[in-house]
Amino acid sequence: MNSKVFMIIRILLGLFVLVFGLNKFLQFLPAPEGMSEDAGAYFVALMSAKVISLVAIVEIAAGLALIFNKFGALMAFILMSVSVNAVLYHANLDPDNIAPAIALLILNILVLYGYKDKYKDLFN
Repeated sequence: MNSKVFMIIRILLGLFVLVFGLNKFLQFLPAPEGMSEDAGAYFVALMSAKVISLVAIVEIAAGLALIFNKFGALMAFILMSVSVNAVLYHANLDPDNIAPAIALLILNILVLYGYKDKYKDLFN
């Protein structure tokens, strides 16, 4: 992958997760509309168990790491679990709002591909 293209994708992913991570604490984005009762109940359970706070911290740390390119490969790998869970949540409970989750997953896969040389030792 071209280094300039990779840098743009990496920074886009970093900004994406940084904004959504900060939103979990500061709530500056409007809440999604049309959430089903099951989706709402699941989200309330995650909030009461403080899982959302943990996800927000991971997103903020990953966003900063990707923007500043420090530990980006590690944070992109860790962020993959958040990406997959976001897609699964929306696919099963809130399909109307799945577009940002799919964008997150695609950006994350592209960044992982850009860091593929960093993972060679991991898979040997």
